[in-house]
Amino acid sequence: MGHLTVFLFALILCIICTPVAIFLAPKVGAVDIPKDNRRMHDKPMPRFGGLAIFVGTMTSTAVFVAPGNPKIIGILVGGALIYVLGLVDDIRGLSARVKFTGQIVVACVVFAFGVRINFIAGFFSNEATYTFFPGLSAFILTVVWIVGITNTINLIDGLDGLAAGVAMIASFSIAYAAFVSSGPGVGTLSMLALAGGAMGFLPFNFHPAKIFMGDSGSLFLGFMLSALAIEGAAKSAAIVATVAPVFVLGVPIFDTAFAIMRRMINKKPIMEADKGHLHHRIMAAGFGQARAVLMLYGISGAMGVAAVLLSRGLLVEPIALLGIAAMLIYIFLTDAPSAKLKLKAVNIAKEEKKGIKKDQK
Repeated sequence: MGHLTVFLFALILCIICTPVAIFLAPKVGAVDIPKDNRRMHDKPMPRFGGLAIFVGTMTSTAVFVAPGNPKIIGILVGGALIYVLGLVDDIRGLSARVKFTGQIVVACVVFAFGVRINFIAGFFSNEATYTFFPGLSAFILTVVWIVGITNTINLIDGLDGLAAGVAMIASFSIAYAAFVSSGPGVGTLSMLALAGGAMGFLPFNFHPAKIFMGDSGSLFLGFMLSALAIEGAAKSAAIVATVAPVFVLGVPIFDTAFAIMRRMINKKPIMEADKGHLHHRIMAAGFGQARAVLMLYGISGAMGVAAVLLSRGLLVEPIALLGIAAMLIYIFLTDAPSAKLKLKAVNIAKEEKKGIKKDQK
């Protein structure tokens, strides 16, 4: 019942707060006005949904998970800071350099609270074998992980419902993997709170969206996923605990890595936005927003199931699912952007009329 309470509390609170965010957005200047061809919308949209996700997730975590746990309190402090950073960007706009620096600072704050990657577990053996890292290595790994995952969620926030849905799938998967690995605990509860916040926002954000989450929402979701995954892995006795989050977040991680490589090859700034992301490729193939998002949900779901199976000590099945997901990604990335899938419905009555006219001639 405790797990369901944490999830439902965040879910309901987010559902209640989202209409409030829609009302407040134009008053605080958090409105997304389409200015270039990267935008998938053609009219001004409120960009304040991060408020609802933030309130739902933070309140549920603070009430049910944080008491007596200084590391979770540290993650909540970091979550508040990253939310404020994103909010300022949504309202006034910040340069990529300032945002990146702010993310590093927030990661350092969380590290100071004891949330850190001290080890990587071996996952090809059932024995408790770990590779431990000294202080500086642990610091670098923790900062890179948090900043990296924070930006992966931010970068995939390009279609209605995509970032919220992927974050929700990832949260559920990591929560279940943590439950399988170490039973009910902080890792499971905190991830369920995050899943509730993301799911509560989806009805308002799925295509056609009524509101966007903005950078305040995407940065917050990415940060919480990365930080809570570290804490969940640290509390787990399973060997594969540190690998499962990588599987679950495989789609945004790959998309981010591919974007960095693409921009480096094209000699463009790494932080410069473009239309080469996986979701843009699917759209270029002729699929609408809803179908493109559902396809990516499917790939993320397969990766999530792979993570859960991995947490149960299985290896062949997760690799098979990973292979399926990789093939789908390959299909979308190798299809020429200009080649569009055209499905034409045949008007039987019209064709019959044409046939009759030909016969009469």
